[in-house]
This record gives sequence, structure tokens and C-alpha cells, in this order.
Amino acid sequence: MADIRKRKKVLLIEPNYSNKFPPVGLMKISTYHKELGFDVVFYKGDLKQFVIERIADKCINELTSIDNTIDWYIRKDLFVEYIRTKRKDILQQLHISDSEMEILLSAKIAEYKEYYWKGLWEKEPEWDRVFITTLFTFYWNITIDTINFAKKLVKKDGLFMVGGILATIQSEEIERATGIKPHKGILNIPGQLDKGDDKIIDNLPLDYSILDEIEYKYAMSNAFYGYTTRGCIRKCSFCAVPTLEPIYNPYIPLKDRINQTREIYGDQKDLLLMDNNILASKNFPEIINDIKDCGFGRGAKFTQPDMLAISIRNLKQGINDRAYIRKSQSLIMEFYNKLKGEESFDVYKILMKYHITKYITSKKENIISAYNELKVIYDKHLKPSSKLRFIDFNQGVDARLFTEENVKLLGSIAIRPLRIAFDDMKTQNAYEKAIRMSHKVGIKDFSNYLLYNFKDKPIELYQRLQINVELCDELGISIYSFPMKFHPITGEYSHNRDFIGENWNRKYIRAVQAILNSTKGKIGRGKSFFYEAFGHNEDEYFELLEMPETFILYRFFFKWLDNKHEASASSWRKCWTECMSSISENEKQQVLDIIHANVFNEDIQTQFGNPLITKLLSYYTNYRKDIITEGTELYKLKQEYDKNPTKALRRKKE
Repeated sequence: MADIRKRKKVLLIEPNYSNKFPPVGLMKISTYHKELGFDVVFYKGDLKQFVIERIADKCINELTSIDNTIDWYIRKDLFVEYIRTKRKDILQQLHISDSEMEILLSAKIAEYKEYYWKGLWEKEPEWDRVFITTLFTFYWNITIDTINFAKKLVKKDGLFMVGGILATIQSEEIERATGIKPHKGILNIPGQLDKGDDKIIDNLPLDYSILDEIEYKYAMSNAFYGYTTRGCIRKCSFCAVPTLEPIYNPYIPLKDRINQTREIYGDQKDLLLMDNNILASKNFPEIINDIKDCGFGRGAKFTQPDMLAISIRNLKQGINDRAYIRKSQSLIMEFYNKLKGEESFDVYKILMKYHITKYITSKKENIISAYNELKVIYDKHLKPSSKLRFIDFNQGVDARLFTEENVKLLGSIAIRPLRIAFDDMKTQNAYEKAIRMSHKVGIKDFSNYLLYNFKDKPIELYQRLQINVELCDELGISIYSFPMKFHPITGEYSHNRDFIGENWNRKYIRAVQAILNSTKGKIGRGKSFFYEAFGHNEDEYFELLEMPETFILYRFFFKWLDNKHEASASSWRKCWTECMSSISENEKQQVLDIIHANVFNEDIQTQFGNPLITKLLSYYTNYRKDIITEGTELYKLKQEYDKNPTKALRRKKE
């Protein structure tokens, strides 16, 4: 173990895709390596930019050794930009002429510029270990690009590990594309990284500090993250969990991890548990007691701690300088932007004095000094408020496992929302029973993902949404439904989002997505809202699925166009009805095949000799660009509508 504990450098990478939740696996790996005394850096973003910033830091260090009378670091943004672009005007802005060592400094800057552009940095990798997490299969391209680039960053004899969901599900495909054999599953066995080490990495507390090292902000923030169980007793064919976590672990203690997080990183408002099937646990009562002991019993409240004070404290203690320089600078700027008048000017002078208006030029000692000077003003405005805190079983709970006992336990904690899976109409009875049981114990806020485009039929999406709306109306509760399109985790379509289920077609998929675009991806309580979005009945629903996409996206505008333009919704509907009732069955199938393929152009209109078909298809081929193209008739009418929509539609204006 002595050799292991040498101060080595570890780089943690998350590909630059969009995601709500932080990489908890990397957060545990960070904790593990910091306990061993390693230097750890986390990055999410453009890896080329990361390399340039590291080179700029090296350049600045050498310039300082040549002439330490000038603070080169406060010009770091210019060094980064010059190395990236080689622009002479940027070089001039560095004001190297301020130094008597101008010739030596110029030569050194030129050296580091070439160091990047000639790829010399690839011959001198600085990282002893590189870990890359992976997520969904449809992020294939960006993930593979990230892996292939990151291979350049690890030392020849270093450790390079790719893990996570995609790595487990498609390990062979990744190996063929990158030459790297990924790690499958989770790190739940001692000694998986270092022989002789008895730590189980998957059970370690999370290193929350690494999230502040990056510019990217995860949507689900100000929360504790974790698991109280692992795996699932179900073997759903659409789910990756049986592969990722094949063995069900019914209990993982929570309290110590939460308490350690509080102590180091400050209290968090909410608790987000990512268990895949928590109700299957025989230890469920014990888990609920842990949750309560952590401060998340029903009605629990949260008072925001002074995060700037915590950040400065951690910065002084050297817990993670890279993170807490960024976080402290961000919090200080956030505070400054709220000030007005004389106080604003006073704080601005402090920020300029210490060059901390930008993160890239902020130094640890300057951040601390600035904080000491502005603290009096800051403390005067510090007025923490109390808010309700919530717990979220983010992966949902299994309706089939609801009992009177565990529902009472759920009702005893600050759960909001309660996510109950409703992936299939076959579970309708169990789902409705679970909702009613939960309502009886006082739970009023629910949410669920509604899987579609799998083995379901299009009408079943409407039926499940309608069930939720009617339950809301009957019980006085809120259920936010999030229709979620199925994507295969293996096979031909796993690397993109092009898969079409056997009962669906491309037009229907696009129509649902267009509807969800106007509802922000969710359907809440309120029958009128639902019926307006998805139709008052099943016939209207299917009519919407067949409607031209542009007409769906700008639904209320095209309603408003009645008697104003031939492209109104009613004119399309009239043409559709007339066409489908008068043409032959063979023609009807040909027209539907074209519409359902959802590929429209003017050539399609000319395929048929029937003028009625030509007119119908014109609604799909025309108007798609007109509405956003300045100068067209539709564009002008849209401008008129936006300024003065009808009273009935004003509330729902696009």
C-alpha cells in the first residue's frame, strides 16, 4: 500500500452530454482516491479547452519564475485565448513589454503555443489515472469521442477505466470502437482498483466538491444523492438494471454518509434516492427510520446554511482549491449582482482590487482577502429563510408492491413527489390502487414516467394520461406525467433516437413530441389542460396524431386563422375528412404511408392525380418554414396574432 499512497494525479471525466443528475460513481471514486492522498480533478466540457487551460497554467508558472514582479495569473484568460487561437492581437493584450524580460517571456509563450499546436502535450501526459463515466446508449458518439480523446491524457503505465451504464451494456462495442475494455457493473467488491485495499467504493460517501469544479450545473442540485438498496427483483426487458446491478442488495446504511456530507459540504435541502426498487427491500422499515433520522420526516424544514462561509472555510483548509475558488467566486458575484447603490460600488471596488470578477483569473489568496473585506456587507444581507424539504425516490416505486404497512411508512416521510411507475396498461389496477392508498395517508403530489413506443399501442398512452387526469380530479391530488419515448439499450437503434416501436410510426412519435413541446414535456392536473393538449376523446387524439406538425406546434395560432387563411386548422380538418371518406382504400393506405413516414417535400404532392390528395398533402409540405420566414403572409399573420390573440387563447399563447 505504500506505493499506492504516493501523490498521484487522477482525472475524472463525464462526457459533455446534457443530464440532470451528477455522476455519483465518479463522486465515490473521488472520495476513494482522496482518502489515499491522490490529487483529483473532475472535468465535464470540451476536453481540448481543458488541455489548453492546463497548458496555460504551466506557461504562467514559468513566466512567474522568469519575472515574478508581474501577476501573470490575472491574465490567464488571455493566455488561454492566445494558445487556442494564435491571434496576434491577443498576444499584444498580454502586455509582455511591461517586463524587462520581454524577450525571454515572448520565447516562452511561443514555446507553449507550439506545445499545444504541434501536439507535444500528447507525448507528456500528466495523469496517472483517468476514469470516464458513461450514460445512455444514444449518447454513443459523444461518449466514444470523449474516450478516444482522453486516451491521450493518461501516462503509458497509468490506469484508464471506462464505467457506467453504456460501458456495462455495450462493453464489446466500446472496446471495438476505442480499444479500451470497459468495467462492467458497479465497484462493489474490495480491491477492484488497488489490490489489498478493503474499501467498497460503491459504499463510500460522495465527494460533492467536484461538482463545483465545472461550469456545468446539474438541474437537480441542493440535494443529497444516494442509494439505500441496489438492484431490482424485476427483469423488465426494456430496463438496464438487471445487467448493471444483477444482485439485489436490500439495505445500504444511509446516515453516516449523510452526516459526513453535512459536516464537510454543508446541509442540503432535499434527499434524492436513486434506488431501482426500494419497496422490494425486507429492510424497508429500517430505511424509513434512517431517512427520518437524517432529517426528512414528514413536514421537515430546511434552513439554508451560509454556503459562502462554508466555501471559504473549505478553501482555507485546502479541501478542493479548484472547486472552492470557483464556488466562492460564483457566490460572491451572485451576492454583488443583488446589491444596489453605494454598497454595490463598494463591493465592486473590492472585486476589481483582487481581480475576481472572472473565475479564470481568480486566485485562492485573493478570494479569501476579498471575502474578509466584504464580509461586513455580506453578513448584513444574510437572511436565511426556512423551506420545506423533500425526499424523492427518483427511479420510482413499484405499484405492485404496495401494502398498507409500507404505504404508512411512505406517508411518514417528506416525500414529494411520490413517483409510481405506470409503464403498461396491464398494471392499471395495481397503479390505481397504489395512488388511492397513498392518498389515504396524506400524500398528494405524484409523478411518473409513462413509457411509450415499446410494445404499447398509441392509444394506451392517451388512456394512461387520461387515468392520471381523472384520478387528480377525483382525489384532489397532483400527478405530473412525463411521457418517455422508449429507446433500445442494445442493437441497431441503441446509438440514436430513431427507433420506432412495432405499433407506432414516425409521424405519431413526432406528433407526441410536438404536443409535449407545448406542455414543457409534462401533463399535470386539470382536465381542460389535458383535453386541449391531447384531445377530448380517443378520436380527437388520433386526429392530433395525424395533424401536420406545424399545426400542432402552433395550435392556437392555426385555430385563430379560421376565415383568415387557407392554412387554418379547420380547413385541414375538413380536407382530411373529405379525402379519407372519398378516396379508395388503396389510395388511403398510400397517403397514410406517406404521412406516417413523416418525410415531406413538394415532389410528394405530385405523385397522385387526385387533386384532393394533392391538397391534403400540401398542408404537410407547405407552411413549415413560412411561419418563421420574415415577409411571408403567414409570418405577418403570426405577428398580428402575437400582438392581439383572441381572449380565449391569450392564456395559451405560444
